[in-house]
Amino acid sequence: MTKAFDFDLIVIGAGTGGNGVARMAASAGWKVASIDELPYGGTCALRGCDPKKMLIAVTEGVEWAQNMSGNGFDARPSINWPEMMAFKRTFTDAMPQRIETGFKKAGIATLHGSARFTGSDAIELNGETLRAKHFHIATGARPMTLNIPGEGLLTTSTEFLDLPERPNRVVFVGGGFIAMEFSHIAKRAGASAVTVLEMAKRPLGPFDPDLVEMLVEASVELGIDLQTEAKVLKVEKREEEFAVVFETPYGTKTQTCDLVVHATGRVPNIDHLNLPAAGVEAGPRGIQVNSAMRTTNPAIFAAGDCADSGLNITPVSAYEARIAGKNLLAGKDERTVSYPPVPSVVFTLPPVATVGLSEFAATERGLKFDTHFERTPGWYSSMRVGAKRSAFKVLVEQGTGLILGAHLIGPGAEEQINLFAMAMGAGLTANQIKAMIFAYPSYASDIGSMV
Repeated sequence: MTKAFDFDLIVIGAGTGGNGVARMAASAGWKVASIDELPYGGTCALRGCDPKKMLIAVTEGVEWAQNMSGNGFDARPSINWPEMMAFKRTFTDAMPQRIETGFKKAGIATLHGSARFTGSDAIELNGETLRAKHFHIATGARPMTLNIPGEGLLTTSTEFLDLPERPNRVVFVGGGFIAMEFSHIAKRAGASAVTVLEMAKRPLGPFDPDLVEMLVEASVELGIDLQTEAKVLKVEKREEEFAVVFETPYGTKTQTCDLVVHATGRVPNIDHLNLPAAGVEAGPRGIQVNSAMRTTNPAIFAAGDCADSGLNITPVSAYEARIAGKNLLAGKDERTVSYPPVPSVVFTLPPVATVGLSEFAATERGLKFDTHFERTPGWYSSMRVGAKRSAFKVLVEQGTGLILGAHLIGPGAEEQINLFAMAMGAGLTANQIKAMIFAYPSYASDIGSMV
């Protein structure tokens, strides 16, 4: 007897890694459902990249005024935290309904709740069993568990992005993207004491150490207390404040504050899915997928931060979702992931950006290359905006002239790195980049002088 299915495809997760797949299948005439236990939009649109950058846009006004003070700009700006959060909500508040309305117009059923597999082709949602021919999992990531006393007292990055009032004294546990970006936001917004506790010897481990050192200098100058080799032991509530106890090479210390923010990193958000019931295997990095984004259950795909695949950033999630969607519709693994050069940016002020290999990685691979490294505060593009810290480090392979890696800090770095990624993906040599004519003066026009 033929099994009755409720849907052709159920997508679990209404963020970047899932929404595109749902739309592709619906456009092909499939009966599709999308499920999320949180408002539709996912981490990037609602709790990460987009709202964060809206807050940063406000702090850029403060940075600009400070950099141009004495150069003809006479103002002392300050940030109104509630108004800044209201500005952020002009984007985030409308997004879930916008997505759901679009899905309904496309014929996609929009469901809410926490889905849990009960078999290879079935899930339980709000006490009801739903069956589908195929599933696609895009549940993203969650803050990692710290396993320290008082962990429940920490505020998550999601909660920080929705604080109604500005905290006065903040401690960030961790020294990655979240800690560095949010500490800059808090300090420029007027927080009196901002502390970053990083367990490693330096923050932002994947980024170039020389450029990170410059960012650390800028952060300290801003007034951020950045402590490395600082392992948090516990967090305590003491009347109206918190006490963060941490271990350093110089002994145990305690930092009091009004808010403690979890910024140590994220892990795949898959524990609640009961994956073994569906025959889906997972490891420490997430759901196991092949190069076609198919899991160990041939009828189930996964993409984005919940999968053990590429970098955990939004554009990679979208790319993987396209591959998964194409293979779902084809009924076979006709397309596989082949990641182009993927740029990454820390949106501090100044921003730090990277794409390709680091010096260490290139050396480990036995590659022969020239390193073009220069600090550029004297360049016109930096002088024009009063930037004190800017630099580039570009690795050019000997013989071929190909760009192996590019690492930037300073104004415009978040856009320049995209041009480097395009050049690397197209296989352009340093001489070909030098031969290009860019609009001048612009940040792009600096690139020819970097290679």
